[in-house]
Amino acid sequence: MGFIGFLIPCLVISTDVVFSCQNTDDFVDASSPGDIVIGGLFAVHSKMLRPEEYPIKPVIQNCAGFEIQIFLQTLAMIHAIETINNSTLLSGVTLGYEIYDTCADVTKAMASALRFLAKFNSSEDVVEFRCNYSDYIPRIKAVIGASYSEVSMAVSRLLALQLIPQVSPASSAEILSDKIRFPSFFRTIPSDFHQTRAMAHLICESGWNWIGVIATDDDNGRFALESFGVQAMANNVCIAFKEMLPAYLSDNTFHTKVDHAIEKIVKETRVNVIVVFMRQIHVLKLFKKAIERNVNKIWIASDNWSAAVKISTIPNIGQLGTIVGFGFKSGDISTFQDFLRNLHEKPTDNNKFLREYTVLSSVCAHLEYHDFQMCISNQAQDDLLQNTDNKPRVWRDDFLNANIEPGFIHSTTLAVYAIAQAIKGQCKDRNCKDPSAVAPWELLEELKNVTVIDDNKEIKFDSNGDMSSSYDVLLWKEIDGHMEITTMAEYDAEKGNFVFEDEEKKKEFLDLKKVQSTCSQHCRPGQMKKVTESPHTCCYECVYCPENHYSNETDMDYCYRCNNKTYWAPVNSTTCYRKTIHFLAWTDWFAVFLLILSAFGVVLVLSISVIFTKNLNTPVVKASGGLTVCYIILFSHFLIFLSTIFFIDEPTELKCKTRQALFGISFALCISCILIKSLKILLAFSFDPKLQNFLKCVYKPVPTVVTCTGIQVVICTFWLIFRTPHVEQNFSIPKSIIVECNEGSMVAFGVMLSYIAALAFICFIFAFKGRKLPENYNEAKFITFGMLIYFIAWIVFIPVYATTFGKYLPAVEIIVVLISNYGILCCTFLPKCYVIIYKQETNTKSAFLKMVYTYSTKSAGSVAVSQVSLDSKSSSSRAAVSDSGKPEKNSGNGNCHFQVSGQRFIKGKVLPKNTAKTVARKRLSSI
Repeated sequence: MGFIGFLIPCLVISTDVVFSCQNTDDFVDASSPGDIVIGGLFAVHSKMLRPEEYPIKPVIQNCAGFEIQIFLQTLAMIHAIETINNSTLLSGVTLGYEIYDTCADVTKAMASALRFLAKFNSSEDVVEFRCNYSDYIPRIKAVIGASYSEVSMAVSRLLALQLIPQVSPASSAEILSDKIRFPSFFRTIPSDFHQTRAMAHLICESGWNWIGVIATDDDNGRFALESFGVQAMANNVCIAFKEMLPAYLSDNTFHTKVDHAIEKIVKETRVNVIVVFMRQIHVLKLFKKAIERNVNKIWIASDNWSAAVKISTIPNIGQLGTIVGFGFKSGDISTFQDFLRNLHEKPTDNNKFLREYTVLSSVCAHLEYHDFQMCISNQAQDDLLQNTDNKPRVWRDDFLNANIEPGFIHSTTLAVYAIAQAIKGQCKDRNCKDPSAVAPWELLEELKNVTVIDDNKEIKFDSNGDMSSSYDVLLWKEIDGHMEITTMAEYDAEKGNFVFEDEEKKKEFLDLKKVQSTCSQHCRPGQMKKVTESPHTCCYECVYCPENHYSNETDMDYCYRCNNKTYWAPVNSTTCYRKTIHFLAWTDWFAVFLLILSAFGVVLVLSISVIFTKNLNTPVVKASGGLTVCYIILFSHFLIFLSTIFFIDEPTELKCKTRQALFGISFALCISCILIKSLKILLAFSFDPKLQNFLKCVYKPVPTVVTCTGIQVVICTFWLIFRTPHVEQNFSIPKSIIVECNEGSMVAFGVMLSYIAALAFICFIFAFKGRKLPENYNEAKFITFGMLIYFIAWIVFIPVYATTFGKYLPAVEIIVVLISNYGILCCTFLPKCYVIIYKQETNTKSAFLKMVYTYSTKSAGSVAVSQVSLDSKSSSSRAAVSDSGKPEKNSGNGNCHFQVSGQRFIKGKVLPKNTAKTVARKRLSSI
């Protein structure tokens, strides 16, 4: 019923309201004379009617759709000019104006621009063609407008022919900043570059990255969409869909495309933020359809409609969700509001806009607010009826004040004052009452440097012809059932940040984050984005950061890598953890166990030393080579046990260089001494003359020990000089740093061990040959066992050492050292200690003589020699038998050495008993 209520009056308005263009004077919609005339281009009507006859003729058609907001901009221009004329700003020079309705149509605007270019005082409005327009005087000196960027682009190219300055209070397309293509264009608002950047910042700070965009398919919409696309990409915001609506409502596809856009919005459930670059009439149609479909989103409004009262008063507008917009910064417009209150007293003869509004307000006066507004916007059709002149005039000044968009009113006023300041600068030394005193191109140059005082601040045009000012961030809030447009924040275009008046406003801004509009869920710290098959970077999967990587922010594109040398991180980590430094510490239970074994070995060495010292003159001790040799061997065992200490605790350069060298040299010394003992035993009990002669030549105790040990000293010295062991940090274990000794050269390490093995093998061979000694004196057999233990331990060591890593690697070598050292020590000394302590009856000279006698008797009975050999040595045998038991002392090394001679045997017979006893004594003395 409401719709029918305001539709009926629509059909009773006379054709006078249409203001058909019969001649060129009818083309002017509002005018006032003056010394200097300023042109105005405003889209007071939203569309131009299309001709119905065929064929189409080149006739300027009538317009429809009265726009209150743009009508108010024309009034703002008139008010500013009247205010200047009533002031002393121009010192007697008056400003006039000619305002034309573009009907939001480029063609109609170009017709108006042609009239601007017409020669001054030309009765036929003739535009002269010239190569030089420097002294050409057109009807107007400057132009204010147009309302839309698409119109401004076309008009500006035409005005540039005569360099007539054009100052727009509303055209924000970024392309208009190009002074090569639009040299005479200025504007009192920022370009869309700042607006789209502000939108992208708002979206980014609110945590949205998956949005939709709807724009009109005209120059302004396309350029705004392109600019926003660049800014969105720079802020990691993805556009899920773009919908372009026809620029003209008369387009047959308009409603179909609106329906398609709504379907797209409904279908994209993850898109909860829609950016809208459209004219008010388009937004009105879109929102009505969205309300029908119960669409609830966050709508981001461009400056075209962010403060549109016509849209905010749509019934049930609150159902659409939240509307956030960017509007031009406004100033003090109180004088303009006073102007509106007295507007009904103004004559309407030279202002068709005012006359039309007066008629429309009278016709629609009986309707409520929103219906009244819709009634006005849908009038002026060609088939309107007559007889409205007799209707009483009804004026609603409150309606005009309620529909003010402060930003546009302020920018229009600034445009007039900027031109006035430029005129003032040009008229200082000229008589500007003469229309030819100032040319438009001169005014253009003055306008580039003009300064306007606004709210006690000086503002001027930049090099692009733009006035850089801030934006008001507007929030539509429903208060007491009515939608109110409030200022939530201020966006500083130069600094690129949001400024809040108080904490309550800031809270309103932060509350926007409660709405999610993302293609994918936010990736938490410890995760990173993994791009899916979608072409959009905002659509991704969240995957955990791999080991040794971390992320400490949300929505990270990649995980940071930890410094693998000193830090580590588990899977899904938000930070890196410092690696624990490990080494075989004193407090480690295994190290303690090994130290106890080493300490026990030292105690064992000392105990054996004490036992041997106390039993120095017993046959067992003497048979072991004497106290000096035993002390040397025991001392080497002591050093080997001591060397294990250098394998424990944090490695240092000293420990790394000392431990292998100390172990290697000590072991070589030990094996060298045991080798001498093996040779001595073999020499004493060998009955092979050739072998005895060889052993006599080889058996040089002191030189042999010094040489064998010296070779190991040389190996270790070269190792320490050329490839010295050093401290190294091993980072191969993920969570730990192993501080260990790098042996410097594994070749040198192998040579050292191989040399010890070679000595042990030689010792083993000689000991093995003497394994069948008397039962009570079986040292060679135990030496053989000791060498076998050594070989087994080190053969096992090689693969274990090669495959072991970590802090227990030194422990492997300690174990092998202890096993081999204990094996040799125990096999060499424990049997003797057992005899000394528990078998004292066998530790006597007579017992030893009996044992050797028995062994010699058995050995002599089994040996057969050739007669030639016996005859050649018979004399020496007798001498040896008579002198047996007399030792020869070698004072050079303090050791006892005995000459062992060949024995005389008769083929097939055994020696007499007295001869066997003599041999036994000599064997005992030799040992």
